Amino acid sequence: MLPEVSYRATAVRPNWPDLPESLREAISVRLGGPIIAARSAGGGFTRAFAAVITTKAGFRAFIKAAPLREPISDWYAREASITAALPAVVPAGRPRWTMTHSGYFVLCLDFVDGVVPALPWVTSELEAAVEAWTTAASALATPPLSGLPRLPDIVRAEMSAWSSGTLRADQPLPPPTPSKPAAPAPSEPAAHSEPAAAAEPPAVAEPPAVAEPDVLAELVELERLLPDAVEGSGMLHGDLRVDNVLIDRAGKAWLCDWTWPCLGAPWFDTVTLLVTAYASGAEVDRFLADAPAEGVDAALAGLAGYWLARAAGPPSSASPHSRQHQLYSGRAALSWLSARRGWS
Repeated sequence: MLPEVSYRATAVRPNWPDLPESLREAISVRLGGPIIAARSAGGGFTRAFAAVITTKAGFRAFIKAAPLREPISDWYAREASITAALPAVVPAGRPRWTMTHSGYFVLCLDFVDGVVPALPWVTSELEAAVEAWTTAASALATPPLSGLPRLPDIVRAEMSAWSSGTLRADQPLPPPTPSKPAAPAPSEPAAHSEPAAAAEPPAVAEPPAVAEPDVLAELVELERLLPDAVEGSGMLHGDLRVDNVLIDRAGKAWLCDWTWPCLGAPWFDTVTLLVTAYASGAEVDRFLADAPAEGVDAALAGLAGYWLARAAGPPSSASPHSRQHQLYSGRAALSWLSARRGWS
């Protein structure tokens, strides 16, 4: 159950020459010399500039830039303040500097020499990603920031597709994503080549027909349990998925894009990370031994409803692959929940 497009190639971004010349000159000055290469980040679902920049002296940094008139400039500013506050043990790139110039907000982050994990997940990379989040969650049990939103409030506001009737009993699920190897991003460096996809990916059960009254009733009840299930005081990443992970040359995982942290139960982020791992045929429940079983089921019900409802929307202006991602994730979450609940 693989996505149609590699998570390394979902973004549509401006290239370095597309930025205003005055902005490029200002960034070059801050980096200490002329820019000789700029490799755009292929992952993500925004249209803002994000690239690995290399100077003539060989210095590399990850630069994000967005027009001040666009909301994403506020997201980048928030990411700068959040990553600056992370405990040292959290495996994440830290901000070097920010600036406002030529009508843009610019964030310079540490360069992490890594790539987004390929799908299907390689076991060692999956274990590294879970270990990275486990380490981070432990360090963030006492949040380093105040004023963060609460995950229970977020799920109450955004995850009610089953109970609200947005997804109806007489509404068939969209067709499944074809099980075929995802095309690699053409810009990946040779040192991190795409692993060969398995010739026969492990079979993943298709979701049940939600038109079944008993199944739909369970989905509604699980969704209603979710806010209480995810109550917690620790800081979460809030958007932990495969394309917000980088695997470096030593096999260590790094967690990226700290834009949406919140307060809640840390196992919720583990669940969101593992959705693509389940779709890869991995044994994922072993990573959730300490999580409440009913809570995990509630999370999968809420996430599946949220993603499937979003997938039914009009094409996104941010990325032509956003709806594919949501459909793929929603079906994978529902398939995993179906297997856990024993639905036929």
